[in-house]
Amino acid sequence: MFKFLKNKLKSFRRKIEKVEEETAKAEIVRPVKEVRAEKGAEEEVEVKVKEVEVAKPRIGLKEKVSALVLRREIIIDEGKLDEILPELEVILLESDVAFEVVEEISSKLKERLVGRTKKIGERLSDIVLSELESIIRDILDTNRFDFDAYIKDALKQKKPLNIIFVGVNGTGKTTTIAKLAKRMMDQGYSVVLAAGDTFRAGAIEQLEEHASRLGVRLIKHKAGADPAAVIYDAIRHAESKGVDVVLADTAGRMHTKKNLIDQLEKIKRVTKPDLTIFVDESIAGNDAVERARMFNEAVGIDGSILTKLDADPKGGAAISISYITGNPVLFVGVGQGYDDLVKFDSEWLIKRIFD
Repeated sequence: MFKFLKNKLKSFRRKIEKVEEETAKAEIVRPVKEVRAEKGAEEEVEVKVKEVEVAKPRIGLKEKVSALVLRREIIIDEGKLDEILPELEVILLESDVAFEVVEEISSKLKERLVGRTKKIGERLSDIVLSELESIIRDILDTNRFDFDAYIKDALKQKKPLNIIFVGVNGTGKTTTIAKLAKRMMDQGYSVVLAAGDTFRAGAIEQLEEHASRLGVRLIKHKAGADPAAVIYDAIRHAESKGVDVVLADTAGRMHTKKNLIDQLEKIKRVTKPDLTIFVDESIAGNDAVERARMFNEAVGIDGSILTKLDADPKGGAAISISYITGNPVLFVGVGQGYDDLVKFDSEWLIKRIFD
């Protein structure tokens, strides 16, 4: 998982250490003053190295030098960052991190590091990667909310909750619905499934197979039926039986297909979902991020689930999608089993990228 990105960050660490090594002698031997000509006048600019005098009389030369080196601080200047940040930006772009997110990361790193001091002996690579980790964590936590807490609180106000799932074909949407059904049942909730993908008879059969395995009720109509009517009937059934949650499948569609987007808008208008969840593959990278953006703009989504994260060597979609859509990643799929659905947590992802 994330092997490509982890290896690239290791090479980035070596790049920083090389840059630091090349400038170390000049910074250790003596303070450096830069003189610039501006409008015909020479202006002394900020000293890069600040020395703190700590030597006392009767201390030997060796001790003086040792104390001086240990106490010296070096200011991280913009020029040094300009040597290393372009490589980081390329690494992130190659890892399918969205361009806007790369810009945000680069800007935040400069903001946090330019003018900051570091002691001799403290590695610039450790500082940069620590700040990079912190910035990515902040991005991952954009508009975070706890799905489990939401369900628990929402059920105090109404029952059933109606959750619909949207996305393009072939991204694991139907299987994800089954995984979430299993997870909610394990937490003690009752669930009914709605076969709202009426375009493909195979989709109805697939969800029916999952329902049979899980032992839950499936509400379905014939292929070609109105999907809004299917989901509406599932809600009515859940109301009559006291079921907690309706999980409704919808036909996979591209955001560019206006007739299908119009149909999705009708589904939302008729069934008034409590949550609309976008599902896509993590390995789709920037394509998944762009599709999430477009679905959010077209019909509105409340969160995302990324499938096949276990097969993703890059991780760019997971890093980018909540920042781009303004909505959280709720879960990630990490296998084919019903229990292979992990509640999304920034620390879980950070550890797999940086450890």
